[in-house]
Amino acid sequence: MEGDGSDSLVTIRNIERELICPACKELFTHPLILPCQHSICHKCVKELLLTVDDSFNDVGSDNSNQSSPRLRLPSPSVDKIDRISRPGWKRNSLTPRTTTFPCPGCEHDVDLGERGISGLFRNFTLETIVERYRQAARAATAIMCDLCKPPPQESTKSCLDCSASYCNECFKIYHPWGTVKAQHEYVGPTTNFRPKILMCPEHETERINMYCELCRRPVCHLCKLGGNHSNHRVTTMSSAYKTLKEKLSKDIDYLIGKESQVKSQISELNLLMKETECNGERAKEEAITHFEKLFEVLEERKSSVLKAIDASKKLRLDKFQTQMEEYQGLLENSGLVGYAQEVLKETDQSCFVQTAKQLHLRIQKATESLKSFRPAAQTSFEDYVVNTSKQTELLGELSFFSSGVDVPEINEEESRVYNNALISWHHPEKDKADSYVLEYRKINRDEEMLSWNETEVCGTSKMISELDNNCNYAFRVRAYKGSICSPCSRELILHTPPAPVFSFLFDEKCGYNNEHLLLNLKRDRVESRAGFNLLLSADRIQVGYYTSLDYIIGDTGITKGKHFWAFRVEPYSYLVKVGVASSDKLQEWLRSPRDAVSPRYEQDSGHDSGSEDASFDSSQPFTLVTIGMKKFFIPKSPTSSNEPENRVLPMPTTIGIFLDYDKGKVGFYDMDHMKCLYERQVDCSHTMYPAFALMGSGGIQLEEPITAKYLEYQKDM
Repeated sequence: MEGDGSDSLVTIRNIERELICPACKELFTHPLILPCQHSICHKCVKELLLTVDDSFNDVGSDNSNQSSPRLRLPSPSVDKIDRISRPGWKRNSLTPRTTTFPCPGCEHDVDLGERGISGLFRNFTLETIVERYRQAARAATAIMCDLCKPPPQESTKSCLDCSASYCNECFKIYHPWGTVKAQHEYVGPTTNFRPKILMCPEHETERINMYCELCRRPVCHLCKLGGNHSNHRVTTMSSAYKTLKEKLSKDIDYLIGKESQVKSQISELNLLMKETECNGERAKEEAITHFEKLFEVLEERKSSVLKAIDASKKLRLDKFQTQMEEYQGLLENSGLVGYAQEVLKETDQSCFVQTAKQLHLRIQKATESLKSFRPAAQTSFEDYVVNTSKQTELLGELSFFSSGVDVPEINEEESRVYNNALISWHHPEKDKADSYVLEYRKINRDEEMLSWNETEVCGTSKMISELDNNCNYAFRVRAYKGSICSPCSRELILHTPPAPVFSFLFDEKCGYNNEHLLLNLKRDRVESRAGFNLLLSADRIQVGYYTSLDYIIGDTGITKGKHFWAFRVEPYSYLVKVGVASSDKLQEWLRSPRDAVSPRYEQDSGHDSGSEDASFDSSQPFTLVTIGMKKFFIPKSPTSSNEPENRVLPMPTTIGIFLDYDKGKVGFYDMDHMKCLYERQVDCSHTMYPAFALMGSGGIQLEEPITAKYLEYQKDM
């Protein structure tokens, strides 16, 4: 028996790899079973949910303090943990629910549903094995009595009903004969206590007695009668236990019977590892040899080019030196002038004439050169600039032979950047690639070459997060088949928004006119239903200003920081106004009776009081621009051309708004090119809200944030 105990310790210690949590890389603590059947520590699930939640909050409003009466306030971390652990907890519909996160084991997204962590089963079997491993690892460490007065005695048994360990004396005291506690179940000393009966996490008063074959999880009879498993095939727990135990036993027996084959394959793998080591070193040596040859060619060309430049430089300097000496000779008492002065001293006429004729020609030539000064050589070396653009591009694409692996192509239409970047690509021979590597790097304004970041991808799209705002990023992708990779695709350059993305939905309460406007259930799309209602009220329409705009605002306000949000205006829209407005201005607009006067117009002023007309007061508490009939109208400005052809632009597919609350500035962007179309000052002394207005037929769709859930949806599509 002692030998069996020793073998048991060895077995327990050899399975440590199976007892490590894939998230924290430590032994499991209260492991939970995820919907994908992988286990993860209870605390790790909480941390993952908080990480996803915080990352979205950081992107959505990284530096804002939203303090409107209707605003959502960020909760402290402890409060978040309580909410996440609470059954039925949901995140506000403003963002994708934070019950979805990637499983650290398989990297697939898992959705915990409305019950969150409370809907997960504890893996008591795994927990028991981990406890046995801990005891084997600390064989000499005793478990002390929980009820002894200090100093505690070593425990001799643990009560599963009390979830406590006792020494002999304390056990007798707390479990006296003739009482209910005397019937408690006890085992040897342990720190792992689990309930005798497994209860349903969805129906906490019901015990588990069935097994859902479709979901592969235990359920209770209420789950089957009217719950999520009502249409699923279930079996009794005893039948599932018997079936699964038989299958597992057969599989284990099969593996044990193949032990010699496994050892043989392990030996073969060791040989393959050594062979791979040798071949890898040989491949490195060959690569070094090829690069050294390239270096030799470059050095040879470098030497030749530098010699040519030096030769040209010497020739030009010699010409300049000769020309400079000639000009120095024109100075008094030196060179040609000095010689001529000496000739003038000759008194013999015959001798003077004989010498002066040639001298006069030389002086005339020097005089003419003074009148039209021309350097003897060029100072520019433009003809000697080495053009390496083509060679640089070729060297940038330098890679291994593709061996039939085609180059993937990034899909520019499906790739975009918002709160995160979504990069999609297609591969001509999709089935031939095992995986892809997406590379990206930031492009600095001084064109400094930063190193590439790499991430391995199994599919043909990837979400990249934590990108800096207002920066250009380059993306490229290459395909892998086994150990062979294709050359990189052409680079795609995307510009990130100028500020963190601000998350909000349309407010269905404040000022929302459900007679004219139609809001979808997600509250991220609104349409203007012009027609019948307008006809019914046509008898009151005598002048233009009786036809009012229908306003709708965001459900979240801004009180500090920089923020950016984007949306699409439907091409069929007749008249839409978009921008920002302060809380007090909105109250003024929305209090105005619709059948009396439009909140957009002031009868006394005689003109439109919006920012696009004659009012250029920089202190106004709102800014709206007009969009309609597939056009974007630049508001009038005293500093720019007000000609119609200069103020009317094609309507961008996606429009972005950038609000710098602290500086009191708002800008309107073409999201496709991240180009600012219009910018002006705005009074931000009150809480500012995203504001929209529609007249006639029209529609506005808020841009959907890029999340892991969004990526999964795109794949399904």
